[in-house]
Amino acid sequence: MRARALGFAPGIFAPGPLNAITDVAGIRVGQVTVMEGEATRTGVTAILPHVGNPFADRVPAGLFAMNGYGKMAGVTQVQELGELETPILLTNTLAVGRAVEALVDWTLAQPGNEAVRSVNAVVGETNDGRLNDIRARGVTHQHMLDALAAAAEGPVAEGCVGAGTGTMAFGWKGGIGTSSRLLPTALGGWMVGVLVQANYGGALVMDGLSVGRHLKKYYLAEHAAEQADADGSVMVVVATDAPLSDRNLQRLARRAMGGIARTGAAFSDGSGDYALAFATHEAVRRGPGRGATLDWPNERMSPLFVAAAEATEEAVLNALTMATTVESRLGGRRLVGRALPLDQVSALRRT
Repeated sequence: MRARALGFAPGIFAPGPLNAITDVAGIRVGQVTVMEGEATRTGVTAILPHVGNPFADRVPAGLFAMNGYGKMAGVTQVQELGELETPILLTNTLAVGRAVEALVDWTLAQPGNEAVRSVNAVVGETNDGRLNDIRARGVTHQHMLDALAAAAEGPVAEGCVGAGTGTMAFGWKGGIGTSSRLLPTALGGWMVGVLVQANYGGALVMDGLSVGRHLKKYYLAEHAAEQADADGSVMVVVATDAPLSDRNLQRLARRAMGGIARTGAAFSDGSGDYALAFATHEAVRRGPGRGATLDWPNERMSPLFVAAAEATEEAVLNALTMATTVESRLGGRRLVGRALPLDQVSALRRT
């Protein structure tokens, strides 16, 4: 079940109708889950910023790397130009190259792109090698295209799906999670939506409750029965319909990491922690001969910062509470990613 069904509702702002990144109008999410044989447990998640051609009708974007131990593609051009020209694909570490090729193929095939000779494909990743035979390269070029083709508005599947199929978080099964926040009309009435690929460690905190410590599974536990790993990564994708510049989107992405911190992240040396934020408002989109015509004032950014942190925190909780136990067998070893024990979490919350 989702975190709110367990009574966890971080923050002060209300979520959107779906409590998902797709509450931001026009955003579509597609996912392909690849579970084959004994050891392939992986997948791909696609996020499309709007229903048009993202190369010709670009959205401003900002990136923040909390810890840069990762293989994210397309980063430097996003930092330099402050815009996205492709959808975003999330997958596993060794599938980044295939994701880039798929995005290039997809972009070149879009009507109106017949003369395009350069494509900056944006791909995020986390390493799902603790449950997935990552060296087998189970995610194919076709899986990437299928995720893009499957992208749709509406509810977003969470837990052990898409790019979250083989991920772990805080010693339990991680996955894909999403959430949103709607600002009151007096604060602009903007929507902020977040999707995370949770695959990192630390000492799990759920809306202020020290779950990891109480359940004795956390990084650097001196006497824990089952110590959790701190390494891994997290990809955070933040979307908003507010008319933000790439500079303010970079600021928004930075604040999303506040939500990751609230969950008890260790931000370890071997963790790639990235947040990518983009804005869909028509007034800030860019195209041939067209630039931004509006930017939300700096002094009115703070409520958006709060919303991004809150939605990020809840998206991680949803990734954990919606995940189920996943097993695989690799090199003769049985590997198990156990779901967060929701009955124990509920009991802790009642105490």
